[in-house]
Formats: sequence, C-alpha cells, structure tokens
Amino acid sequence: MNQHKKLCEEMQAQSKIEFSHLSADTLLASISGTWKIGGRLPAPGEVLERFTADPKIKNFIINSIDLQGWDTTFLTFISTITKECQKRNIVLEMQELPKGVERLLHLASAVPEQRDTNQKNRRKSFTYVVGESAVGFYTSTVEMLSFIGEATQAVFNFLLGKARFRRIDLLIYIEESGAESLPIVTLISVLVGLILAFVGVVQLKLFGAQIYVANLVAIAMAREMGALMTGIIMAGRIGAAYAAQLGTMQVNEEIDALNTMGIDPMDFLVLPRLFALILMMPLLTLYADLLGIMGGAIVGVGIMDITMVQYFTQTQESLDLTNMALGISKGGIYGIIIALSGCMRGMQSGRSAAAVGEATTSAVVTAIVGIIVTDGVFAVLCDALAL
Repeated sequence: MNQHKKLCEEMQAQSKIEFSHLSADTLLASISGTWKIGGRLPAPGEVLERFTADPKIKNFIINSIDLQGWDTTFLTFISTITKECQKRNIVLEMQELPKGVERLLHLASAVPEQRDTNQKNRRKSFTYVVGESAVGFYTSTVEMLSFIGEATQAVFNFLLGKARFRRIDLLIYIEESGAESLPIVTLISVLVGLILAFVGVVQLKLFGAQIYVANLVAIAMAREMGALMTGIIMAGRIGAAYAAQLGTMQVNEEIDALNTMGIDPMDFLVLPRLFALILMMPLLTLYADLLGIMGGAIVGVGIMDITMVQYFTQTQESLDLTNMALGISKGGIYGIIIALSGCMRGMQSGRSAAAVGEATTSAVVTAIVGIIVTDGVFAVLCDALAL
C-alpha cells in the first residue's frame, strides 16, 4: 500500500508542463515526466488560461522531448489543445511527439466528429424530392427495359439452339412453381369463390335471383379473380424466391463466376425460371378457376335453395371459351411479369444480406404492380373489343 502511494507521488511529481515565450506571439510548452492515469496531471485549462491572458499569441509549440511515458490521458490532452488552437486560429506545432501519439492523432483526425447528428434526418425540399424521384424513376425504367431486352434476346437464343441451361433446373422450377404451389392456390381460390358467392347472394336475394350467383362466380373467377389471385400468390411465393436466390448468388459472386466461365447468366439462370412460370401459370389459373367455382357451389348449394344440378347448369351456360381463354392468357402474361420481376431484382441486388432482403421486397412489389397495371390494360382492351 505504501509502495503504491509512493509510486503515485513520484508520478505526480514527474508530470509537469513549463511555459516560455520564444517571441511576443510564440508560446512554448515543454512537457516532461510520465503522463498516465493515476497521477496529478496538468489540465488543458492551464494552457487555455495562457491563451486568454495573452491574446497576442499566434503560434503555440509543444515540445515533448522529456516525456518519459504516456497513455490515453496524454492523447486526450493533446487532442483538446489542438481543437482549442483551431478555434482561436492559433498555429500549433508539435515537436518530438512519440510515434504512437502521432499515429493515434492522425487516425482521430481521419474521421472527423459529426457535429450535426440530425443532418441526415433533415426534411428535404419539395423540389429535391421531386427531382430525386424523377431521376430514380428514369433510371429504374431504363434498367427494366434493358433487362427485358436481354431476356427477349435470351429467348431468341433458345429458339435458335444457342442458349445453355440445365434441363434438370427447368424441371425443379416447374415442380416448385407447380405442384408445390397447389396447397396455397387451393386455399385462396376456394376462399375467393366463397367470398364472391356470399357478396353475390346478399345483392341477388333482393331481386329473388339467387340462382344467378353461379353465373357471377363463374364469370368473375374465369375472367378476373382466378388469374389475378394466382398471380399475386405466385408473386409473393415464387417471385420473392427467385429474387432471394439470385441475390444470394450475387453476394457469393456466383454470377461473376458464370460470366468468367463464359456462361451467360440470362441463359443459365433466368430462362429456366421464366419458362417454368410460363408453363405453369396458365395451368394454375385454370385450377384456381375450378376451385373458385367449387367454393361458390358450397355457398350456393349449402345455404341457398339451389341444387347441385342447377348450380352447374348455370355455370355451364354462363361460361364460354372467350372467358376461359381470356383468364388463361392473363395467367401466362402474369407468369412472365413475375419471373422477370424476381430475376431482375435478384440480378440487380447488392452484395450484402440487407441488399438481398431489399431485392426480395422490391421483386414482390414490382410483380404485383405489374400484374395490376396489366389487368387494367386488359380491362380497357376487352371493353374496346366488346369481349
């Protein structure tokens, strides 16, 4: 205990700073002793008092040739003095600093202190937001059109026998987007049919025309809801999966490896996914139509005074090839949109885990927006063509 006190007293005695004037505007501070935690060290205030007492000081020199030992306390002292000299426009010169102190001071000055931590959270001007959105929209549009062009070129290469991808990959994606998607498509389609039937029954009952609930469900499922709901389901399930898969490959530099080996990623990665959805979406749409009609039959036969024969007779009379073909063609186009959206966002993904998540979310949003816009275009064309 006594030795510890004696050591502290020695350290207190050793740590000191002496001032001298080299000229009227130049102050020299000679630092000596051991500057470590535990000793009574000179405070930066002693230097600041000198600056305040003599406003003529324009140059300040720190000489530490007699410094015997130091730790972070000395570094903090020097850093505080440096900031004060910058505020007072005093030229600071440091002589004979230990190499370690020089390196740490350089490292500290390399990353300046953020004085305004809320700068990034400041509200941007309306003009800036509009301009930023316009530039982002233009860039996204160009990238999307470029990707669609590359995908189209890849399809032509396939038709010419130049595209290369593994047939087993195509079969895997067909299974993933087909058989493995049946449970969720079944559930959603039956529920949509039930909902349409309930809504139709409430209104048709007012006119005593409950029998036409079969017509309503059949036409709505065949023309719109079957393809639309299947497309949204597949966008969330398959489109997101495609974006996550390709985004992860981007992070692991697997796509770069394919380019290095001379294999076009559009042929090897995008084409099998695109063909799988083009093949399976019309079939899933037809399946969803049938399940939706069955869901409507549950309400019509189970709740209303409609027999099974009457329900399916009305369904058969209301449906025709035009309605069925329209819904199935929508399903195929939605499949193209989902595949292109998922693959595009995956290929555009950054090289981090967060970027993969953003690409997955963006793929789902892009696919759903594309599906809704395409459905609106179909509605306008069908009205114009009286279909």
